[in-house]
Amino acid sequence: MSLQRIHLRKLLKVLFSDAASQRSALRADIREEIARKAGDTDSGGDFYAPFWFDAKAHVFEGADLHGAVQARIAANRRRADLYPRLEDGFLLWWNERRRWTNEPFRPGQALKAQFAFPGLDATVKIDGILSVRDADDVDHFIYPYFAPTPVLSDEAARLGLLLVTRALNDVPPNEIRILDVIRGQAFSLDRHPLSGDEEQTFRRRYTQVLADQDALRGQYDQADE
Repeated sequence: MSLQRIHLRKLLKVLFSDAASQRSALRADIREEIARKAGDTDSGGDFYAPFWFDAKAHVFEGADLHGAVQARIAANRRRADLYPRLEDGFLLWWNERRRWTNEPFRPGQALKAQFAFPGLDATVKIDGILSVRDADDVDHFIYPYFAPTPVLSDEAARLGLLLVTRALNDVPPNEIRILDVIRGQAFSLDRHPLSGDEEQTFRRRYTQVLADQDALRGQYDQADE
């Protein structure tokens, strides 16, 4: 995971987790770092990537998302808990809460970015964006947040929107959404406008978890002496 080079969705999860969950995530990151240095490069892949692939197929190809989810679970029982919840949340948003309805939909501009956080030795990665072009040739951009906990709060969503809109500064910011997939809840600037202190808040939270991880890393170093 490496906090110095991390996906935005994972960073938001860490920043807004409760103290115990955050400490556990930081320790897991340190153990992964130690394993990489020892030559163990098997990360196991992205748990959520197969679901998101199927969700995109549902949007553009009319694929059966439910059938795809059941097939994914049959291939890996570890998915049995979260994949149905992701399915339900995504379909709730897509079928009932999505506000743009100008069909047919086609794949829009493929986007991804890396954002060097100002003043920190850290880069935040933004990818996996669902880009949908409607019949009026308007592109809509949806960045997914998959974690079951913590729920994506209004504050976390605003921090995420700040980073995504800055990183993707060549697309209309009002067409960018962050989707809490399990809850089927989308966040956008028109409904969650920035207050102006998001960068300061993001920097404070990010700096704190980096410092906390450094302190924990020191404990691991002492244990090896």
